[in-house]
Amino acid sequence: MPLVAGVDSSTQSCKIVIRDAVTGAVLRRGTARHAPGTEVDPETWWTALQAAAAEAGGLADVDAISVSGQQHGMVCLDADGAVVRPALLWNDTRSADAARDMIADAGADGTDGAEYWARSTGTVPVASITATKLRWLAEHEPENAARTAAVCLPHDWLSWRLAGYGPGSGAAGLAALCTDRSDASGTGYWSPSTGEYLPAVLEQTLGHLPVLPRVLGPLETALRTPAGQLIAAGSGDNAGAALGVGADVGDVVVSVGTSGTVFAVSATPAADPSGLVAGFADATGHYLPLVCTLNGSRVLDATAALLNVDLPGLTELALGAGDGAGGLTMVPYFEGERTPNLPDATGSLHGITLQNYTPANLARAAVEAIACSLADGLAALTAVGTDVRRVILVGGAARSAALQHAVSAVFGLPVTVPEPDEYVANGAARQAAGVLTGSWPEWKQAGTSTVESDPAPDILRRYRAAAATLS
Repeated sequence: MPLVAGVDSSTQSCKIVIRDAVTGAVLRRGTARHAPGTEVDPETWWTALQAAAAEAGGLADVDAISVSGQQHGMVCLDADGAVVRPALLWNDTRSADAARDMIADAGADGTDGAEYWARSTGTVPVASITATKLRWLAEHEPENAARTAAVCLPHDWLSWRLAGYGPGSGAAGLAALCTDRSDASGTGYWSPSTGEYLPAVLEQTLGHLPVLPRVLGPLETALRTPAGQLIAAGSGDNAGAALGVGADVGDVVVSVGTSGTVFAVSATPAADPSGLVAGFADATGHYLPLVCTLNGSRVLDATAALLNVDLPGLTELALGAGDGAGGLTMVPYFEGERTPNLPDATGSLHGITLQNYTPANLARAAVEAIACSLADGLAALTAVGTDVRRVILVGGAARSAALQHAVSAVFGLPVTVPEPDEYVANGAARQAAGVLTGSWPEWKQAGTSTVESDPAPDILRRYRAAAATLS
């Protein structure tokens, strides 16, 4: 029985699933926490991977491994293969000024700098993007920038370590670095539309052209572990999640965790000069236009705490109110907002009357606020030409029947809800199985349900009117 391992190396933890490569049956699992912070020594990821693997019963009996990881993190290696400095993660915002400067520089000749970046890389620079972190490094730590002989991403580095490389590997080791198109598309120096790196961007940010990982095809492999196990190309975490839920062209995945993301599998690349849509690639050869909102389940957490209930209790309260929360409308910008780009905005509550100001309506308004915020993300995707066939709702808050109903009602579409699982690790395992067999496995999705609510366009109309007062 061939076995595969899927690794999800996220910001907070490392999770591993061991699956039967043919049936997809989950045989073992393991997890380990990561060090906190936005600046982290990559060695802690390697330590966590080894701990998670040990909890999962080890990797000695698996035939192929794939790593899906947090995107954008800047891992700099010196000529010997040692880490130059702690990695800057996607949520490290110190390069925000560098991002603005990159847009301004591209428009110095009077052209639209944002449009240049959207056309060239699919993404308008923001602080999360790797290229902006390299510019920050060159400006603030020039000695470390000069020492940087190679740049890779978190999942690239872990795959490289699994292959037996690390400090002391030298030029041959750096030449073995590889990545996949989904993670490369989040760097700001690789073009999803052409499939090529943009050397000029590296020259303008880091100051020189370092060794960059070879970009592998979806089922291509270039590495093996010292024991001979295949190592797949891996992917960025959102692309891994799309694989894990079996998303195909026309599918939109809505994920509600700490933040909210809306991304679609598309047959064509996206370019959005407004910066709302990041034009990423996926792990199958298609594209993955993505919108991220800053506020997600923490809005529900805060509302539940205010009402002195847990999340199931909040769901029960929300289901006790009708669509529209009796006219109560919440704008959920509790931590500012990214989509739309209103970093200094605050949340607000509109339409309060003595009749509608009840715990049930407040709970319902919070749930509908998240659904409306995500609907604005969907609108941004459709505005750049993304076709929508099906909506798949995942993430910790997806278990809420109230949120399932609200997303379907506000989107005006049926919503597919897979059984809660480790979607990113499962997607990585599916890729590992594909590398092993030469084709994508058709594993059955267990426990999937469909929710179809009556469309409720008035909820979104009221929400947009309230949100417009903060623009």
